[in-house]
This record gives sequence, C-alpha cells and structure tokens, in this order.
Amino acid sequence: MVDLTREMADLMEALKGGARASATGRGRAILFVAACGGEGVSTVAREYARCEAAFAKRPVWLIDADLRRQSQLEAVLDEPARFGPPGPVSAATPDGSVFFALSPKALDEHSQPVSDSQYLIARSFLDKRLWVTRIRDHLLLPGQKTRLFEQSSYWQALRPHAQAILVDAPAFDRSDAALQLAPLMDGVVMVVSEGEGDVDARLALKTEIEQAGGRLLGMVYNKASAAVGLPGRKAARA
Repeated sequence: MVDLTREMADLMEALKGGARASATGRGRAILFVAACGGEGVSTVAREYARCEAAFAKRPVWLIDADLRRQSQLEAVLDEPARFGPPGPVSAATPDGSVFFALSPKALDEHSQPVSDSQYLIARSFLDKRLWVTRIRDHLLLPGQKTRLFEQSSYWQALRPHAQAILVDAPAFDRSDAALQLAPLMDGVVMVVSEGEGDVDARLALKTEIEQAGGRLLGMVYNKASAAVGLPGRKAARA
C-alpha cells in the first residue's frame, strides 16, 4: 500500500487555478505522464484521484489511457480498505464516444461492426465519487489492435459529468500517447522519480509536450528527498 495523502493534498493546492473547471461547470482534464517507465505515474495519478474525490462535489474520473497495459482498475480493487467496495460494471461513456479505436472491427452475430464503446467500462468507488475505467482488452480478437483516436469527442462529452478527469498515460519511452493527448487536456503533470531515469529524456518530454500544444502545470518528484520544480512552476513531492 502506498499512502500519498499529504503529498497529493499539496499537489491539489499547487494545481489550484492551474487547470480550472470552466465557468459552465465542465470538469477539468489533467494528464499524468513520465519520460521513463517505473517512475510511479500510475500510483501518483491514482492517489491524486482518491484525494480529489474525497472533496469533490461531482465525480472524479480516473482514465487508464495505457492501451497496452491496463492496470488502474485492478490496483484500486486490490485496496478496498482505502477505496471502498466497487460498484457494478458500467458503461464509461455518456454518449457512445471513446478515446481509442479498434482495428479491425469485431462483428456481431448479424455481421455488423461492434461499437468500440462496448470495450470501455468503468466501476465506481468511494460512494460513486470516483470512477475508474478499463478497456476490456481480454475481449480483443487475435490480430485486433487498439490505437488512440485523436479526433474523439470523448473528453468533451465526459466533462459535464465530472469535476475532474485524470488521465494516466503510458511512459514516453514506449509510447507517444502523451503527445497526442496533451493538447486535449487542460494541463499536464510530469512525474519524476529521484535517482531513476534520464535527465535528457525528461527535458525532451517537457519540450515535446509544449511543442505539441500541451500546457505543463508542473512536476511531481516521486520518492524525492526535497521538492524541486520547474522554473516558474509549482511542484509537489510524493
């Protein structure tokens, strides 16, 4: 078990106003990513989601955007003492849109394409204040692949139903998903683990995110002995 309650409370305060919900009440979307695998992105995103959900007036959504390694829902289910009992399996889209596409499409018993939305589910936790998604990758057919759908309306469709949409992206050293998603978010938080990873890779990711049109809100230094931030940015230590 990893309890980052104090650190995530600090991060919530640091991000306050950095990625605001709009005046129309549409939830903000924040992307969590690291330059290299093993730096703790999923843990930080999950803990941040738990802490924000504790104070949220509307649901917080934790979106597992790692198309190849879905793990968030299982991790939350493994900690019932902290996340509570799960709700039933539910659809994870308000209008049938999703943020990924399957290729080739599966066909139903009438030889009609199966909607991609049927592969995306969610379960609720913390009295429906937190929703965690999962792609049902075990249902994929041999040779069937998933890819991010850059023009998806999913994020806009979900915003009215959420106080925050927290997106756990795969590490940049094995996927460029963060660059595709960053321009669609209100902000990006980079996670860095002290003593691990490549400094040049982290700086390159920062540059790539900004060049792609993303807005870098700050860094979380995981397992760090001191909080260190980007110039002009706020940071939290985890």
